[in-house]
Amino acid sequence: MLRSLYIATIEGKGKGVFCKNALRQGVTLEVAPVIVMTADDRILLDQTLLHDYIFEWQPGGELMCCMALGWVPMYNHSYTSNCEYYMDYEQATIAIKTIRDIPAGEELTINYNGDWDDGTPVWFDVAE
Repeated sequence: MLRSLYIATIEGKGKGVFCKNALRQGVTLEVAPVIVMTADDRILLDQTLLHDYIFEWQPGGELMCCMALGWVPMYNHSYTSNCEYYMDYEQATIAIKTIRDIPAGEELTINYNGDWDDGTPVWFDVAE
């Protein structure tokens, strides 16, 4: 994880991830291990607050879910995010990388749909 990352509170959104320094496109911000869970576990997790923090995990077509460790669960959603996440099924990790240059202090966001510009509605009201 980059040492210059920090978490701050954003009015109307809760907490989010920021960086003290400007970032270039293609910078890896974090590589976090994940805890992989079965589809049956997902049914139970969907009944809890953790539902909002898990990722679909689909190696080989089998739909499971995972809980990312580190600060990955703290990146807020944006339909035009400035970062993307990449799953490594063999290493059981999620990496967060910048997809454009980002000025210091701008919130770092990911698109919860997977692709940085996917406009498919998510399950909650979005405060952009």
